[in-house]
Amino acid sequence: MMKHTAYLSLGSNMGDRDQNLMSAIVLLNENDKIDVISCSNVYETEPVGYSDQDDFLNICLKIETDLDAYELLKVVADIELRLHRVRLFANAPRTLDIDILLFDDMVSDDPKLTIPHPRMYQRAFVLYPLKDISDYAGPIPTDKSVRRYRGPYI
Repeated sequence: MMKHTAYLSLGSNMGDRDQNLMSAIVLLNENDKIDVISCSNVYETEPVGYSDQDDFLNICLKIETDLDAYELLKVVADIELRLHRVRLFANAPRTLDIDILLFDDMVSDDPKLTIPHPRMYQRAFVLYPLKDISDYAGPIPTDKSVRRYRGPYI
């Protein structure tokens, strides 16, 4: 079976943000078709789009998986639900948000799964942690609200 490399972005701004992110890592690792390879530093960031909510903690993970991109999307959506994600409206507060940023060298404009993630290059809260664990060398938007919160969980 072919191993794929993917990069995920995780964010939380409800409840115990640290615990939500750590629980997501545990649940990903419990899947026998996913190996979490590395975790970025943890960044605290102001919300984007809808500002009347608490700040986020954000990380990126590098994973290896036997799943295809659509199977991985189903797994991460299930983990969001298990950690009580409720989709009230766009950019609403959430216990957990997991986005697939990159999957091998896949390019997809499928509305269900757009890869690379369509807004990742505009988001400092994604690119700072992604740079920690990848060879990303492109521009990073200036955003003074992105602050290193702590080192990696793993």
